Amino acid sequence: MTSAPGTTDDPTNRTLPELLLRNAREHPGLPALSWREPGATGWTTLTWEQAREAVAALAEGYAALGVRPGDHVLLMMGNRPEHWLSDLALVHAGAVPTTVYSTAAPEQIGYVCRRSRARLAVVEDPDVAVHWEKLLDDPGTALETLVVLERPDPGRGHTPYDGLIDTVPSGAFDRWRDLTPDHLVTVVYTSGTTGDPKGAAITHRQVLAQATALDAAVDLPDHPSHVCYLPLAHIAERLLSLYLPLFRVSHVWMCADPAALAGALPEIRPPHFVGVPRVWEKLATGVRASLAALPEEIAAVVATARDVAADYHSHRERGEEIPPGLEARYREVHASVLTPLLARLGLDRVVLASSASAPMPVDVLRFWASLGLAVMDVWGLTESVGVATLNTPDVGRNRLGSVGRPIEGIQVRLADDGEVHLRGRSVFEGYLQPDGTVSPATDEEGWFATGDVGRIDEDGFLWITDRKKEIIVTSGGKNIPPVLVENTLKEHPLVGQALVHGDARPYLVALLVLDPEMTPLWAGERGLDADGAGLDAHPEVLAEIERAVAAANARLSRPEQVKRYRLLAGEWGPGTGELTPSLKLRRRVVEERYAEEVAALYRD
Repeated sequence: MTSAPGTTDDPTNRTLPELLLRNAREHPGLPALSWREPGATGWTTLTWEQAREAVAALAEGYAALGVRPGDHVLLMMGNRPEHWLSDLALVHAGAVPTTVYSTAAPEQIGYVCRRSRARLAVVEDPDVAVHWEKLLDDPGTALETLVVLERPDPGRGHTPYDGLIDTVPSGAFDRWRDLTPDHLVTVVYTSGTTGDPKGAAITHRQVLAQATALDAAVDLPDHPSHVCYLPLAHIAERLLSLYLPLFRVSHVWMCADPAALAGALPEIRPPHFVGVPRVWEKLATGVRASLAALPEEIAAVVATARDVAADYHSHRERGEEIPPGLEARYREVHASVLTPLLARLGLDRVVLASSASAPMPVDVLRFWASLGLAVMDVWGLTESVGVATLNTPDVGRNRLGSVGRPIEGIQVRLADDGEVHLRGRSVFEGYLQPDGTVSPATDEEGWFATGDVGRIDEDGFLWITDRKKEIIVTSGGKNIPPVLVENTLKEHPLVGQALVHGDARPYLVALLVLDPEMTPLWAGERGLDADGAGLDAHPEVLAEIERAVAAANARLSRPEQVKRYRLLAGEWGPGTGELTPSLKLRRRVVEERYAEEVAALYRD
């Protein structure tokens, strides 16, 4: 039972440094952080005691560079130990760390630097530093010091990171004792799908309210492992890799290159794995390719096992009692067929598999369920400090296609126009203003308007249908959520990405992008030149895309149907600007970039 808020035994009435001290004292020998050094095959590990010692040394080093209590410090590094340790060290020194997306454009870096009034930034190498160096002389920013991890060049104004740990202790590490649960622990900038990012100010108490609620919702083994591969600029990975591990005394494994995730998972075998839909889609593509290559007799065994698993999870999802014969059959095929398949992926120990950040296509959810892995959709925002609602594997606690029910301490309501509002202990403090103040974003009753549109069913499950500002209103006055149409289009394996357009237009059109992994496999099976360029213009591919659009339209209402479409060459991504660093679609960018193609779809 959760303690009353504000009492001495309230788990939110603490700070992160208190948790680190507890872990170092009570679990000094347990692993805290592991990573691979460049070129190494094995892992380097710090125990909790060693991690606190490293944090203490860095806290003294940053203080010696002039970091003061209340200062905002910017970090721009990948998923590496220096990032993790620096974040905690800055908190201990009384500062407020913010991670900037490594894919941020120079103008975005400048915006965050000016907005935060940061005097110090820590970046990975000279290639990254080049975007920060000019800000040192920019009168519009407060930036004074640029710490560089790899190959620092003092001639370019770089301060070497290695020198931080040789600082003579001055007692700065103990500044954490002056912190209260209501001090800021970080500012997280939204990824900006619809405009300039906002700095969400988050306190220790709000982080621990989120950690407490998630720990109560999910029964994980003691001291679980977690793979850190998503950007630490995103609230999800900050929660999963920084805050929850301190709370749960977890073991964090750094995966510096997301492309290496598939290879790292079989070594780590985490009990909880979170992926954005695109990650689950890519993993599914790889599994489908492996299954397609199986000998016929083995493929038949796997197909039978998948049918059993699909039936089993369908009953669980509906909250129905599992027939005894199906229960026994599922346990049999899971142990003999499905578990070995999942073990090859490193997912055989998963207690909770989650998808977040964007709606997961239902066909992808059903695919993983047929492998014995029920992927649970969760929903939340930076402003909710991570999760607001979630599905769990318990019978009757998940509903396919929904984002679940509210976590402990969070209330959800719908406005008259369907917008989802949140209130609770883990809702953020407000938005950081240029003058350093924090402006609340809740109304007088504490409700935060999320901008997401949804519905709540009779069992209390929340269904997100779209973003409030992204609702398409056709010239005929029909309100259409584009995500619904886009996910229906993407259920065909060849359609990797989709954008639907139609605001103030008589009908919907779509821009489609081929799946770069599935398309060559599909082409190879049909004897097409899978390695050659131009598959997006091949007659057989075009014919299949035509059938895919027709199949999607057959499942959509007349106003939701796509009348015309254009197949584009090249995948959208953060590097080219069409996706945010957290892989959300930047509609405005895509629509501006392909304005002529969209206009052509409306010409006679």
